[in-house]
Formats: sequence, structure tokens, C-alpha cells
Amino acid sequence: MTRAAAPRTRELWAWALFDWATSPFAAIVVTFVVATYVAKAVAASEVEGQAAWGWAMSASSLVAAVLGIILGAITDVGGPRKPWLFLCVMLQAAGTAAIWFILPEPSLLLFALVVVAIANVGSELGSVFNNAILADLAPRDSLGRWSGFGWGLGYIGGLVCLVVALVVFLQPEVPLFGLDKSSMEQVRIVGPLVALWLVTFSLPLFLVVCDRPGIVLPNRRIIGTSIRNLRTTLRDVLRDRILALFLLAAMLSADGLGTLFALGGIYAAGTFGMSLAEVLRFGILLNLTAGIGAWMFAKVDDRLGARTTILIGLSGLLVCGLATLLAPNRLAFEVIGGALGLFVGPVQSAIRSLMARLAPPDRRAEMFGVLALTGRATSFLGPMLVAIVTTVSGSQRIGMAPILLFWLLAMSIFWRLPASAGSVGPPS
Repeated sequence: MTRAAAPRTRELWAWALFDWATSPFAAIVVTFVVATYVAKAVAASEVEGQAAWGWAMSASSLVAAVLGIILGAITDVGGPRKPWLFLCVMLQAAGTAAIWFILPEPSLLLFALVVVAIANVGSELGSVFNNAILADLAPRDSLGRWSGFGWGLGYIGGLVCLVVALVVFLQPEVPLFGLDKSSMEQVRIVGPLVALWLVTFSLPLFLVVCDRPGIVLPNRRIIGTSIRNLRTTLRDVLRDRILALFLLAAMLSADGLGTLFALGGIYAAGTFGMSLAEVLRFGILLNLTAGIGAWMFAKVDDRLGARTTILIGLSGLLVCGLATLLAPNRLAFEVIGGALGLFVGPVQSAIRSLMARLAPPDRRAEMFGVLALTGRATSFLGPMLVAIVTTVSGSQRIGMAPILLFWLLAMSIFWRLPASAGSVGPPS
């Protein structure tokens, strides 16, 4: 190993740890603990709470996606990404820590939605800059390996933090620090826990990773250039068949996965009578298998290409997804669902590495912003279709079938991409 290669590897390890730092927010706040707490204990009714939570997450994700394109274009012109990423981390940490002040009172529902939405903007926007940093650090022939490693590490980080929250605060009769269960302190404490986890484990990225040098230009020129570049990028997306197909397929994949994450717990509880604790344990299993899958397929990405990895992952999701809908009992559902998790991580990781390979080097942050926007612009479609099909059919099993349709359509579009798309060779 050369002297130049050693620090770059050290930087990549620090970058990968950032996924470990940020993933507990998705697992604990967005998906499992805080979302359930707000819907059940803060809102006047679970129906109102679920609807309000959905609107808050959708609106904040869309805001982050739009800002991601704009700020991504600015950083592509102006240089450094870490200052913007630091602001995102601080925004996410502040909003997450404020969960401690969400008492189980309906009058605090708006406050709860605002602080979590602020944290979600920080989380979603931060991923744009973090993904662009990967493309700056990793060689083209190892993008898949590092993307998969980071994604897998993130899933394991979410799992570990979730276990800590369950064992230390949520399950004991007497939680640590003598927290008062009557005011739900044992649940509210997960906000500061996730914020502390985020700040602590994101430090290596800020201390170790070398940022791109800044460009000495007047702010007015930077903004003007970034606006012109953004117009060019949006025009190029429409003209570039491969890039347009990729973004469409990535959007459909994201819609299917997002719907699975949003409604999978409700399906498990309603169809198989699983309690909240059982749903959480199933969530731990899914995080574990998703992390393992991301690691298993990381080298496949570099050897066979991101497109091939995505097609394998979507095939696995389709087969396991159909099997879970046909599962005759809870045990079969949990076993097949665990197998399904093996293919979640590889699809997400390979989409990130494929975007890193397709994006022009001087517009990476901007292109990741475009990817984030396409992934959020139609996020309402999946839950809406599930609601319609469930209502018409009167069956939760049939109602979840639209998820399979999203993956099937995404797979058919990825199949139309040339085999060289996302390969480890030089950009075309």
C-alpha cells in the first residue's frame, strides 16, 4: 500500500462509520419507537396520529429533497461538503434531542411533528452530501464495496442502538436513571440517546476525512454558476436515456421499499396478531439480515456491476415478498421476512454506487440531490395504492400486493439499461 492510499482507506472507514451514526434515527424515530409513541400516546387518536405523522414525514422529506438539489449544486461549484454536512448533523441532533420534551399530551402533537420534521430534514439532506463524499473518496472499482459496507454497517448500527433502547429503557420494570413511566420518560429518552449516538459516531468523518478544497469565488458568482449548472443537469437528465431510466427505476424501487417500511409493521400486527414487542423484535431481525445482505453483495457490485446487483436484489425481493404474502402462519412469515431483508440492503447500496458512477465528477452532490427528489416525489403512491386495494379487497394480504408491482416495474426498467451501466470501467 502506498503512502497516498493509506490515508484514503482510513478516510473511507471514517465515512462508513457515518452510516452507523445516522441509521438509528430511521430505525428508532421514524419507523418503530417514536412513530408509535406519537400515534398512540400523543395524538388524540391513533388514526389522527398516523395521518399526521405521515404528512410530517412526507413534507419534510420533500423539503429536504428540493434543498438537496439546490445546495448540492452550490457545493459542486463552491467546493467543501463537510460544513454543509455538519449543519445537517446539528439540525438532526437538535430535533432528535427535543423528543425528550414531547409529553404524552394531545396539545403537544404539533410540537412533536415539528421537531421530528426538522430532524428528518437534517437526516435526508445530510445523506445527499454524505453520498457525494463517497464518490469523492472511493476509486471507481471499489464504489460498490464501500457503499455496501457502509450500508451494512448502518443497518447493524440501527440494530445495536435499538437493542440498547429496548434493554436499557423500554423493557425494564425500572428503567435506568429511575425514569418516570407515568410521563413516558422511558420512551422520550430515546430522542437524546439517538442524538448522542449521532454526534459521537459522526465525529470520525469530520476529524479524519479530507474535504475538497474551497473555490475562492464571490458568493454571487457561486450561486449564479450553480443555478446555471442546475438547469443544465435537469436538461441533461431529460436528454440522457440511461440516466432518465435509472432515476425512474430508482424511484419505483424506493416507493416499494418505503411502503414496506411504513406499513410492514401494521401488516404483521394485523395479519399475524404480533404485539409491539414482537414487531420490534422482527424489526431487529430485518435490520440484521439487511446488513448481512449489503455486506454479502458489496463485492458482487464491483465484480458484476451495480445493475446486475440491483436485478438480483429485486428478484429476491419479488420472490420473498410474494412468499410473505402467502405465508400460512407467523413462523413462516418471520422466516421468509428475514430472508427478504437479505435483498433490501443490496438494492439500496447498489443504487447509491450506480449513481456515483453515472454522475459527472463535477456534479455529484447535485445528482444525488436529484436522486433524492425522485425518490421522494412519488412516495405517497405506495401507501395510497395499498389503502385503495386493501379497502376494495377487504384483505391486508391482497392490499400489500402493490409493493410487488413497484418492484416488478423497477426490475423491468433496470433490465432495459445497458449491461455496462454502473460497471467498474471508466465512464462513457
